[in-house]
Amino acid sequence: MAATVVSNKRVILKRYVTGLVSEDDMEVVTVEAPPLAVPAGSKTVVVKNLYISCDPYMRNRMTYHEEPSYVPDFVLGEVLVNFGVMKVISSGHQDFKAGDLVWGITGWEEYTVINNPETLFKINHPELPLSYYTGILGMPGLTAYGGFFEVAKPKKGEYVFISSAFGAVGQIVGQLAKITGCYVVGSAGSDEKVNLLKTKFGFDDAFNYKKELDLEAALKRCFPDGIDIYFENVGGAMLDAVLPNMRVAGRIAACGMISQYNLEQPEGVYNMICIVTKRLRMQGFLVFDFYDMYYQIEEQIAGYLKEGKVAYTEDVVEGLDAAPAALVKLFTSSSIGKQLVAVARE
Repeated sequence: MAATVVSNKRVILKRYVTGLVSEDDMEVVTVEAPPLAVPAGSKTVVVKNLYISCDPYMRNRMTYHEEPSYVPDFVLGEVLVNFGVMKVISSGHQDFKAGDLVWGITGWEEYTVINNPETLFKINHPELPLSYYTGILGMPGLTAYGGFFEVAKPKKGEYVFISSAFGAVGQIVGQLAKITGCYVVGSAGSDEKVNLLKTKFGFDDAFNYKKELDLEAALKRCFPDGIDIYFENVGGAMLDAVLPNMRVAGRIAACGMISQYNLEQPEGVYNMICIVTKRLRMQGFLVFDFYDMYYQIEEQIAGYLKEGKVAYTEDVVEGLDAAPAALVKLFTSSSIGKQLVAVARE
């Protein structure tokens, strides 16, 4: 008897991107799924994708780079890849079995063969929403926790500013800062987000950067005594406005610079002398730097969630057909919380 053919809807890169990413740069196609049973002797894992994450760093991978970037460019005509939540269908790897729930790098498609399953993390708290493993219990949570505590090294009573504070990482950092005993201010791109930062996430203050004619003055208003820690998600004009407002020996944890990702010519930053005169430390980091800490951080954040000490907001779209538009939303300030796609609900 012939094997049943299973279809596999997927999102591919149709063309390399210059300028602002658009839905037309991607295409949703249907192909034949890979064999759902792992061949004998293989150590691969076949997964069914439940949720896939939309993250700003994907924009960098959609442009062709002659000089290699820190992550490889996407390949024209091939499926996009990013973090997701998956259910194991079959496994040749000793650490995973059919039915396991995991998160890690997967394809923007219904079924994916994971050739390096050692990069996957088992989900230890399935009683919490599985979608949280694209966010607060996944890559953004690990990024926020590691970037704040390992890079910024906060102390109780310090003044913390977070740009793009309503994003997947920023909303977590702000709440961790409040738990630590810091004074926390965030910037966001709408009045609705500013209100939620103060009422839902407990920020001491927040402002809509689109309504501020002078960002440096806005920061001076919010931090008359200066900023100890800047958690950097935006870059460009925001970074330039922050530097004169930093306190002596302040720290800048550089997580991302979303304002620059769609520019063909990056913006300059002109107040860099403040790094010298204020004896600042500015350090970049990647989520991979904290992989060895993941299970410890998962337990910490899961505990905060269960105790009601942290909240989380998601913007979930249904189905792979909606995935290209969901990714574009990241760069128009129209997403409300962590942007993700529900591929299959279980």
